[in-house]
Amino acid sequence: MPNLKQVIDVLETLYPLRYAEQWDEPGLIVGDLTRDIGVIAFAADPTSAIVDEAIEAGADLLVTHHPLFFRAVHETGGLGFRGDIVRRLYQHGCALWVGHTNADAAWRGVGQAAADAFGLTNQQPLVPISDPQSDHPVGLGRVGRLAEPITLNDFARRVFDAVDGHGMATALGVQVCGDPDAMVQTVAVLPGSGDSLFDEVRATGTDVYVTSDLRHHPVTDAIEQARYEARMRAAGIALGKGDERTRPYFINTPHAAIESMWFNYAVEDVPQAVERATGSRPRVTWLHRTTDPWTWTITSSGTSHHGARA
Repeated sequence: MPNLKQVIDVLETLYPLRYAEQWDEPGLIVGDLTRDIGVIAFAADPTSAIVDEAIEAGADLLVTHHPLFFRAVHETGGLGFRGDIVRRLYQHGCALWVGHTNADAAWRGVGQAAADAFGLTNQQPLVPISDPQSDHPVGLGRVGRLAEPITLNDFARRVFDAVDGHGMATALGVQVCGDPDAMVQTVAVLPGSGDSLFDEVRATGTDVYVTSDLRHHPVTDAIEQARYEARMRAAGIALGKGDERTRPYFINTPHAAIESMWFNYAVEDVPQAVERATGSRPRVTWLHRTTDPWTWTITSSGTSHHGARA
């Protein structure tokens, strides 16, 4: 079997750490580089319940999208849940590797996996990264086109079906801003929190933006600006990019669910690449436990309970 160092080298070839945002610290978090890796588990978040599942599955390596440590820490003892997770991972011989914004930007990474599932063609990164070592375009998010125009309503349902069926099943649904009968064809996608890239999205002139964690004020401001520019263009005054329609529309998806679509590719790409590099193919398992923090909602139609959170 390959050792952890060999597997990490493969992961960081597929999802290079140089793609990571400056504030991010992905890569190996826990692990013995000499330990053999026979089973790799994939999950969105390294929560306590996910770690329990990985250990129960006999995983030698847990690969997650979200980090265990977002900010600097000064202890990993028994005073907090992170230290307890580190203890249990070491105790059971399970390493932890994080592919965060580096996996967002990589070829067949988080952004491309979602864009492919939504049916986008002629894709380009929303925020390109120049990498002479890559044979493919890389960068945050994706911008592309649907094969033919469809209504916003039909596309939003496509997004829900793709997220719910190809990621982690979610009872949280999606939220949509825009005319349901409007025709859309160009789409920008950024799995994860995406309202910091509104300017980049609007510069592309796309019809609809699919992302997560959209906040009230940034979305309201973006919509109001788009409506204003549409009115000005209709009056013959050129502002912004586009025509007399109010664009882009917005589709807000559950954060962990849309990012988990990456694992549709990773569970194939990682063991294949490890086998090419080492001659040995590890077994893989995808832990589908929902890690969205919301467990139930109240709406005008009643209350929906979504089950236990990881």
